[in-house]
Amino acid sequence: VQLQASGGGLVQAGGSLRLSCAASGRSFRRSFMDWFRQAPGKEREFVSRIAWDSGNTYYAESVKGRFTISRDNAKNTLYLRMNSLKPEDTAVYYCAASRGPVGARSVDYWGQGTQVTVSS
Repeated sequence: VQLQASGGGLVQAGGSLRLSCAASGRSFRRSFMDWFRQAPGKEREFVSRIAWDSGNTYYAESVKGRFTISRDNAKNTLYLRMNSLKPEDTAVYYCAASRGPVGARSVDYWGQGTQVTVSS
């Protein structure tokens, strides 16, 4: 299984980025696809989740209304559209495949991470 994240970069506060995560190696039906992030000196935290089959979405309170998670089943690709970015969104962002409750302990597979830096 391979999860390849991309799309990170440097952006000014208030700007936007779209992260992508190309998934391969198995079917992700009956799975959840998640985005986590980890800032320097902090624990990895949940950002957003989408149920691969139903498309139901879930967000951390800190990103609700600013971030949008989506997936393209045909392309086996996960996305995270991030608007109104803040300096506190600066982190390495990881995509992940899970089958359990929200949380890093439920993750079956991790992507390699992509750096997002938001300047003030």
